[in-house]
Amino acid sequence: MKLLFDLFPVILFFTAFKVAEGRKEAAAGLLGSVFGALGLPGAFPLDQSPILLATAVVILATFAQIAWVWWRHGKVDKMLWISLGLVVVLGGLTIALRDETFIKWKPTVLYWIFAVVLLLSAKVFGKNLIRAMLEAQVHAPDHVWTTLNLAWAAFFALMGVANLFVALSFPTDIWVNFKLFGTMGLMFAFVLAQGFWLNRYVEEPAADQPVPPEQP
Repeated sequence: MKLLFDLFPVILFFTAFKVAEGRKEAAAGLLGSVFGALGLPGAFPLDQSPILLATAVVILATFAQIAWVWWRHGKVDKMLWISLGLVVVLGGLTIALRDETFIKWKPTVLYWIFAVVLLLSAKVFGKNLIRAMLEAQVHAPDHVWTTLNLAWAAFFALMGVANLFVALSFPTDIWVNFKLFGTMGLMFAFVLAQGFWLNRYVEEPAADQPVPPEQP
């Protein structure tokens, strides 16, 4: 469920784009009506209406996601705020300038921020963020945590490069597919490989440890 919630804006972005692809005139008309009502009139080219509508949807979805997290937990993770800032700025530029290049940069910038945060936290502040997340389940030597932190930083850096390559080398509909399915597949493969590597360090309960009685 958490994975679906984290992917909520991306899923809505994908869905809005795919729906609008077959209804470009309706999408352009909807954008014109909404932004006209906001005092921002202007023409929306038919060929760009799917990505522009999807961008507007992902901005609203990210606001909704943060509002839900705030309501449920009373606080919002910093990375969610960064993601909101990026999607508002780059998505806003995409809509205002009718240029999809800006929104295509958003995943890359976010991935590279992740990579930099992992590296700086370890090198400057002496805090291994990957270790902080997994240490309760995995008991590994220090060098393993260092390697794992570097591996995640490298993975995010390469994901940023992969996003740019697809965004700039292929049509927009291919990039939209990659944004959802490609990134999910690569993430799953990386996490699976990490799991196999860390399996030897997973803490197993002792065989002679008494089992606590069931609670009534």
